[in-house]
Amino acid sequence: MSGRNATGAVAVAGPLLLGVRHHGPGSARAVRAALDAARPAAVLIEGPPEGDALLPLAADPQMRPPVALLAHAVDDPGRAAFWPLAEFSPEWVAVRWALAHDVPVRFIDLPATHSLALKEPHGDQPGEETGPAETPELPEQEATPHVDPIRVLAETAGYDDPERWWEDVVEHRSPAADATADALAPFTALAEAMTALREAYGDGGHPRDAVREAYMRIQLRTARKEFGDGVALVCGAWHVPALAARTTLAADRALLKGLPKVKAEMTWVPWTHRRLARHSGYGAGVDSPGWYGHLFGAADRPIERWMTKVAGLLREEDRFVSTAHVIEAVRLAESLAAMRGRPLAGLSETTDAVRAVMCEGSDVPLALIQDRLVVGETLGEVPDSAPAVPLQRDLTRSQRTLRLKPEALEKELDLDLRKETDAARSRLLHRLRLLSIGWGEPAEGRGSTGTFRESWRLRWEPELHVRVAEAGVWGTTVATAATAKAESQALAATALSEVTALAEHCLLAGLPEALPVVMRALADRAALDADVGHLADALPALARSLRYGDVRSTDTAALAEVAAGLAERICVGLPPACTGLDADGAEALRRQVDGVHSAIGLLVAGATPAEGLRDRWGAVLRKLAGRDTVAGIIRGRATRLLLDEGRLTEDEAARLMGLALSPGTPPTDAAAWIEGFVGGASGGGMLLVHDERLLSLVDAWLTGVPADTFTDVLPLLRRTFSAYEPGVRRTLGELARRGPLPEGARNDGPDHAYPGFGPGLDQERADAMEPVLHLLLGRTPVPAEATA
Repeated sequence: MSGRNATGAVAVAGPLLLGVRHHGPGSARAVRAALDAARPAAVLIEGPPEGDALLPLAADPQMRPPVALLAHAVDDPGRAAFWPLAEFSPEWVAVRWALAHDVPVRFIDLPATHSLALKEPHGDQPGEETGPAETPELPEQEATPHVDPIRVLAETAGYDDPERWWEDVVEHRSPAADATADALAPFTALAEAMTALREAYGDGGHPRDAVREAYMRIQLRTARKEFGDGVALVCGAWHVPALAARTTLAADRALLKGLPKVKAEMTWVPWTHRRLARHSGYGAGVDSPGWYGHLFGAADRPIERWMTKVAGLLREEDRFVSTAHVIEAVRLAESLAAMRGRPLAGLSETTDAVRAVMCEGSDVPLALIQDRLVVGETLGEVPDSAPAVPLQRDLTRSQRTLRLKPEALEKELDLDLRKETDAARSRLLHRLRLLSIGWGEPAEGRGSTGTFRESWRLRWEPELHVRVAEAGVWGTTVATAATAKAESQALAATALSEVTALAEHCLLAGLPEALPVVMRALADRAALDADVGHLADALPALARSLRYGDVRSTDTAALAEVAAGLAERICVGLPPACTGLDADGAEALRRQVDGVHSAIGLLVAGATPAEGLRDRWGAVLRKLAGRDTVAGIIRGRATRLLLDEGRLTEDEAARLMGLALSPGTPPTDAAAWIEGFVGGASGGGMLLVHDERLLSLVDAWLTGVPADTFTDVLPLLRRTFSAYEPGVRRTLGELARRGPLPEGARNDGPDHAYPGFGPGLDQERADAMEPVLHLLLGRTPVPAEATA
């Protein structure tokens, strides 16, 4: 159903219409009580009829909610929809009741074959949990404001919070009350309210519901012919007045005439409590699924049991929580409920009590309680017998073999690729990434940085089942599907860097069958691409790939030949490409120079045909460092790389810096050179701290920048020095504050400093700054005569 649902029902002379709020524990208990009292001959439920064949699986011992029905278009798996069900969903309770009492149960909502065809291709992203309630706009309809039924009823009752009203009226009904009261009373009362709302607001701004309601009325007529009037229908309460209305069969069929179709398949998939917290599926999310699950499952004393859960969680996090804390928290929650006029302490009262008693007034532990208990990370399970695409079955087998169980809670996974099982896990995760199934994402490792270590962040999301269905077009197993997709991407790639990245992926994923196709595409693109920038972008991925051969036992000989060839062409073409660049182009090429430098280091260190490559690259860097026509940031970076490699002495580096910072150099060019030499995360700050000559050159240049051009170079300088660690910046400031070192003095002790920090203190400029500093610090200036 579109919009918010409320709970209500209408008992007419005929079928029993039980209006519910989807994912509501009070609604679920009320439905169970009503079914126990009425003992219907058949149960009808708002949901896609294609799911009828899957309903018996709800009784399977392996089925553990939350779960969802997943429908997808066979020819376009990304066109999909979910119908989530939790243990406390009224629909789930109705299905389980019918199966337990051997009563026929059916779904009667608009079939997925239509609802998927009606989903707008340019709207929802593939795999989003948008339910088929979202049918297309009907033509020639006057726009009506959307109505939230719960909010309207809550405001009518004098509540400013619709969730609080709903909890007071429905969700906080105790199981004992449901057992002793008239089972149909809550449905009858709230159905009357829904009828009044439909009379006042019409379709409530949801004209698409007319098609669904027409189909449900037709199915209701069919069921009555088969089972008589002893039929119970569980649906969103907003639909109850429309389903109870008297219409003709011809009129309902007219609304359904000409609906588009797609071939659809359906299965059960695991769901999570976190996904239930979104407005999804039936169009009704709940903010606190973990809390609702607790209310539904607690046989008695729900507040006491909840506080016990909270205490257990806090104890697991090494917080001291005693039994006395639990008792006091329960008392406080009940007192707050009485003061606020609530029939039972709700989530707000229990949260306030936990904050005051167990968390000492802090909101920090509450975030953990909200995440783990109020929302929860419960991941459902479905039986092995549930239908699935072949790729999903192969993935499930691999997960079990490798002991990688899908979990809703994010976890870190550290792999040692020297171990067979860990290597297989790595290949599986990389293959899934290539197939755009983002179960795992690479993470920074906490241990060794060697190539035999990998770290991953794993988190299974329900929509990944849609990604698996989409990837099923490539093959029936993860390996064959990843191979087929890699080959297709290699043939379709237009940029050299795309193919080199693909080759890296193939090596990481262990896809030897795809490598010949990728290598042919790589050789073709490399031979035709003359752009040095493209070659520089492509080389780092190839160099990284060559390292995988050591630990993954992969033959990378052909890859090494291509990499060496690219490196040679870069050495020839890079110097001319570094001239005539604007600021953005120079910065991009500076990053490419860094990448090539690292890549060549890997090539030279490995068993590759790279003999003499290091010397040729060193010669290229010397050309870049010494040419005035090369952009300043590139010259500075080349100088720094040569210095770090030991190919440039400190005297030579100081000479090049002196030339770059000479008075004849435009200030912006000099600032760019400094950024290239000591900027970013290159460790340039520590270099200035420990090399007094370089620091004095920078200081002398900076103090000599004319005032009218200083604002032009300030952004570059700020970008350069703001990247330093706070301790480095503080040390540089202290060196500048201490001033020049006296002639013959040593650089030791607090009163000594490095030379080159200006001729001395400019008293006039310092005095001009003093009032501003007093204003910033909020201090009252001391008169000069008072300090005399």
